[in-house]
Amino acid sequence: MTGTGNPDGFADDTVDVVVIGAGIIGLATARALLDRRNDLSIVVVDKEGTIAGHQTGHNSGVIHSGIYYRPGSAKAELAVEGRVRMIDFCLDRDIAHEMCGKVILATDPGDGARLDELERRGNANGVRLERLSSDALLEREPHVRPGAALLVHDAGIVDYVAVCQAMAADLIEAGVSISTEFTVSAIATVREFVEVAADDGRAVRARWLVNCAGLHSDHMVALTGVSPPAAIMPFRGEYHHLRAERRDLCRHLLYPVPDPDFPFLGAHFTRDIHGGVHVGPNAVPAFAREGYRWRDIDLTEVRQLLGRRATWRLARRYWRTGAGEIYRSLHLPALVKALRELVPETTLDDLEPAPAGVRAQAIAPTGDLLDDFVFHDTPRAVHVVNAPSPAATASLAIGDRVAARLFERFDADGR
Repeated sequence: MTGTGNPDGFADDTVDVVVIGAGIIGLATARALLDRRNDLSIVVVDKEGTIAGHQTGHNSGVIHSGIYYRPGSAKAELAVEGRVRMIDFCLDRDIAHEMCGKVILATDPGDGARLDELERRGNANGVRLERLSSDALLEREPHVRPGAALLVHDAGIVDYVAVCQAMAADLIEAGVSISTEFTVSAIATVREFVEVAADDGRAVRARWLVNCAGLHSDHMVALTGVSPPAAIMPFRGEYHHLRAERRDLCRHLLYPVPDPDFPFLGAHFTRDIHGGVHVGPNAVPAFAREGYRWRDIDLTEVRQLLGRRATWRLARRYWRTGAGEIYRSLHLPALVKALRELVPETTLDDLEPAPAGVRAQAIAPTGDLLDDFVFHDTPRAVHVVNAPSPAATASLAIGDRVAARLFERFDADGR
């Protein structure tokens, strides 16, 4: 897909900004740049044949509330702002969405304190929520295991590909070029310009670069000649669907209380805007940046992964959790057991295979999983290094933050 203000896809001379990545963050950033200055010339490039080809097009479609995130963190601020703006965007563009709410269930005796902390965070972040008694819980969700629970009103569902299509249409109408099948192979900075070259010989010269490459964000930083502040480790999220006749097992989004030390939310039930319910995921290491199946293996990527000291530090810290995720991936009854902690009636026969997604998780050199959004500046560029969930929900707010960061550089440069 190529949408453009000219028939060749690119202007003949230098453009103001080139954005790498036509997922929801890249498109939202291009939109935010134009909101600040509608005379900017912008080119968006992506290596796939369509927009939203990877993380955006393979996520669960949840509009996150902001309840999980430490008050004052970038995730908390941008998720809450982004959720409000995403709903407004959907209303303005007539994009189907539903604020169906989320129920977070305590499934373990030790979950009480964690649920209290989630309630504290939610209140601090301005999220509408309430404690549910067992009777109130069963009235809303008659099939769940009774226990302590939080009802999060400010959570919902949407199709983020539809959101991206609306964003792209707006950008093209404004004269932005969106060129797909553009695989970046080199980035060169010469004086006040940056040149982004594709492996097919095409190139874009711009005054500024914004890296929203998701699963390849660290690669793009490295191509500028700078060591990335973190390495991307891909994690595959493996889902199943509930069979159509069993979709009444849940009415809301159903989640367990998450482990605060691990940036994944555990096996859960997620309604989607098209009427389905998917369950999972298992979060297992992927052996390729787009490793949607176990057999998707990139040997170069595996060698790099095993050659990083951070990988082994991570493995030592989380090996028990990781082993459990891999076991549930390879042994479906183990996933069913985890789901039965939420909905005891769930059986193996209720599940059908569903497409997987791959999450770009940034790993610090210390082996720590970076939980917050990470932005990084290099000469002539701003990089979105880490944008895990709730990045789709927060995308419009993230785009504004990146645009503001870039415009500080514009002002210093006399642009």
